[in-house]
Amino acid sequence: TKSLSITPVEQPMVEKAQGDKVTLPCTFVLSEEDEGPLDIEWVLIPADNQKKEQIIILYAVDRIYNHYYSAMAGRLQFANPDPRSGDGSLDILNLRATDTGTYQCKVKKAPGVQSQKIQLTVLVKPARTKCSIEGSQEIGKDVTLKCASQEGSPLLSYNWRRVSGRQELPATSMLNKNTGELILKNASQDYSGTYSCIASNRVGTDECSVELNVTPPINTAGIIVGAIIGTLLGLSVLAFLVFCCCKKHREKKYEKEVHHDIREDVPPPKSRSSTARSYIGSNRSSLGSMSPSNMEGYTKAPYSQVPSEDFERPPGQNATFAPSKVAAPNLSRMGAVPVMIPAQSKDGSIV
Repeated sequence: TKSLSITPVEQPMVEKAQGDKVTLPCTFVLSEEDEGPLDIEWVLIPADNQKKEQIIILYAVDRIYNHYYSAMAGRLQFANPDPRSGDGSLDILNLRATDTGTYQCKVKKAPGVQSQKIQLTVLVKPARTKCSIEGSQEIGKDVTLKCASQEGSPLLSYNWRRVSGRQELPATSMLNKNTGELILKNASQDYSGTYSCIASNRVGTDECSVELNVTPPINTAGIIVGAIIGTLLGLSVLAFLVFCCCKKHREKKYEKEVHHDIREDVPPPKSRSSTARSYIGSNRSSLGSMSPSNMEGYTKAPYSQVPSEDFERPPGQNATFAPSKVAAPNLSRMGAVPVMIPAQSKDGSIV
């Protein structure tokens, strides 16, 4: 009895690059004996046989259901909007590395049932490839050119070429395509130029370049002498700065000690004006309180010891005393002996 049949695929294994689109083929032919409803089901078979198959898209009862697998939500669709035409191929958009796996197409139309598997491998193109130079770029030295891609699915292959001057690589060069290293033995100035590295795998390529400049040996002795002299000069300047700082610190410390070195047990000097006033006032009070009985033993204080108050007198004033407006009391009536108060003349003598 004839039943539906699926057209065999030419390539059961498909390789695509990340970010690309892939179409997994699944075409079939229906038989007149098949009378049941048409069902087309795509499932993802896990690498672990103990896990169950995951339905990713389904066509049943003239409807499409594509919400079963959240990891591919929005990236799955039937290649033919009407799978009843015999084309149940599947499109996967914006491929990711996690989409790698075995996919199976199942077509059912009772009593016929057929299926077909396709292996999909999503590869990552080489990307962010960097070139570098290792070793001294001097004449007679060995120089190593390195090349490595930060992204890319294995197996990656590296190839170097010269893009300036002579196109071929130097005769002494040694290339490792797996590691991306190009060793240039006994380099000469003829090796100078621009070198380019191409990283590739089965789905793409990436490229980087580097500039090689082979120069004569450097005078290392002169560099060492210059470094020593520079170091000594630097140490000298540093020592001078330390000396200046210490000297300035000592000077400030000395000034501070001298400024605060004051004896607390010595009182401050008295003013001449206050001394003169207190002296005259004390003599007047003693004279006013004397009685006739004790006047005999009274000895006049030498007026030469009385402090002068001329420094308090403003400029332009006379040195004579102004006459007193208060009348002198009658000492005879008071029973007291009159006392002569010395006066000072214009020429400064005592009268």
